[in-house]
Amino acid sequence: MKRSYAIMIDAGFLRAKLGTKDKPIDSEVIKLFVEKIKARPELNEMILHRVYYYDAEPLTGIQKHPISGEVIDFSETDVSKRNKIMLDDLKKTPFFAVRLGETNFRGWKVDPWALKSSDTKTASIKFTNVKPNVQQKGVDMRIALDMSSMSLKKQADVYALITGDSDFVPIIKFARKEGRQIFLYTLGHGVKQTMYEHSDLLVADGFDKL
Repeated sequence: MKRSYAIMIDAGFLRAKLGTKDKPIDSEVIKLFVEKIKARPELNEMILHRVYYYDAEPLTGIQKHPISGEVIDFSETDVSKRNKIMLDDLKKTPFFAVRLGETNFRGWKVDPWALKSSDTKTASIKFTNVKPNVQQKGVDMRIALDMSSMSLKKQADVYALITGDSDFVPIIKFARKEGRQIFLYTLGHGVKQTMYEHSDLLVADGFDKL
């Protein structure tokens, strides 16, 4: 009987590695990435159980900008609309499961470089330098909960985890104790030694070499 594997994607990590401010990733980039992972030789003889994509809901709500006074509906911003389109498309993609944490508005923040650009500091701050302070919650927790639940239920033999975050080491250790194997894909990102120690296979290749 063939072994099965699940692909588990830390969306924040993937966005940082594959996207830029001017060209953020979209659903097509994510699906192409998944196809590259599925084609990896270490997974060739296995059956895909499911692709789990962990992200946060697009920011919504209405706030007044502290400098310009403009009333901003975050759900109508380009970023929010783009993220919603991407997530909606992934939700309709076969064998994809989208797990979403929360996105919360935590006030406003000033670009650090704007504060350093002038001795008077406040003189250089314009409304474009002040942006919403956004906090994501519950994303890492959902990865940990799914991995622990799937390990106990033996729903997949191997977890192909795409991340560079060493905070996942405890749940990785738990999954291995339950007999699961962890294949870690870091996309060329430097990781702590503990990530090597507690994964069964660490693939450090960048996206272009997958």
